[in-house]
Amino acid sequence: MTTWRIRDFQPNDLDGFLRLWEQYVAQVDVPVYALNEVIASTRADTAVVAVIGDEIAGVTVARAAHEQAWIVFLAVAEKWRRRGISRAMLGAIEQRLASQGISRMSILVPDEIEHVASLSRAGFADQRHLRYFERTIPIRQEEILLLRELGGRMLGRDRWDAIGGMTREKELLERRLVLPLGDPATAERFGVVPPRAIVLFGPPGTGKTTFAKAIASRLEWPFIEVFPSRLAASPRGLAGELREAFEKIDGLDHAVVFIDEVEEIASRRGGEPPSPTQAVTNELLKVIPSFREKPGRLLICATNFIRALDPAFLRHGRFDYVIPIGLPDDEARRAIWLTFIPEACRDQLDLDVLVHASEGFSPADIEYAARGASQAAFERAVTDDAGSAARGPELEDYLTATSQTRATVSSDVAREFEDDIMSLARV
Repeated sequence: MTTWRIRDFQPNDLDGFLRLWEQYVAQVDVPVYALNEVIASTRADTAVVAVIGDEIAGVTVARAAHEQAWIVFLAVAEKWRRRGISRAMLGAIEQRLASQGISRMSILVPDEIEHVASLSRAGFADQRHLRYFERTIPIRQEEILLLRELGGRMLGRDRWDAIGGMTREKELLERRLVLPLGDPATAERFGVVPPRAIVLFGPPGTGKTTFAKAIASRLEWPFIEVFPSRLAASPRGLAGELREAFEKIDGLDHAVVFIDEVEEIASRRGGEPPSPTQAVTNELLKVIPSFREKPGRLLICATNFIRALDPAFLRHGRFDYVIPIGLPDDEARRAIWLTFIPEACRDQLDLDVLVHASEGFSPADIEYAARGASQAAFERAVTDDAGSAARGPELEDYLTATSQTRATVSSDVAREFEDDIMSLARV
């Protein structure tokens, strides 16, 4: 798979920029901005390039004015189009502009340019009759420092689409979470209360963290992961740090807050003497109702051991949904394999065989097997004088790696998960 990297524009990128400019002006009758204006902006304003090897595959240039920024040039080399490079560059520009206090990005697009689909996917709204595209940056300047202090970040907008397969889980999360949270006015009109807190549960390695990040990406809300192990290192103790972290989160307009392995701080209470984590569990139970009072935020807790959670933690009123995330189905396993198989090798492989051989594997198991196959083929290629393995990993490499990979989820764990769905899930 051909990959690119995004970096800031440098003076020695000018030749690559001019080649893209020639392709650009060949498509339009009159450019929106003159060449000298765009070159000046590459030096004085914000500009990024997409690089593939030593080639400049794309350039995006933006000029800031008060709280608004204008994209003055956006181009991708013809042979690298329709690969997501435009969207990646726009995302990189947005991150740089947000730190400058810019709240809107706009672009005027000549009718002849083909960027309309890319702009729509990147969240720009088409202003009719003017061919005027504008996007509101989803985080305020004053929130950025607070987000950094909390260890949070804005995630790329493509994480939701990047989840292959898992259609049932994605549809459920789209209906229950994304739609009411993304359009609260319509939800209110129908009497739907957008969720404030959910639990994702399932065996290890099934993608709960991936789904949590994808939800934040889909909503375009900041993603903040609370790590109990880090909070515990504070002299004020875990309970105090937990309370302070949630108080700081109150300063954000929107947020997806994620606590993984929540059983570490919400385990069953009781016993003599009390559990060392009991005070933390009590604090978390106090924090959740307060967190739920403000709109525009979602708490996602994930656990591999839902039976270990305190019963009071899961009751109605604290969590809107308790959603199972299980092992990937055939479609999902196929998509995961394709993520790790080099593009040049795909036509030579029988993916159906790999999908069948990896039944019962978690996404992490498939990644481990795929990387093992690539490593074996690589070692064979560099040590074989004939270079017989230079084409890349073959089906036998993947099957061997798969047979040597121990599935994370045992049959006993899978059965317990099915029982937990029946007794604890709320969807």
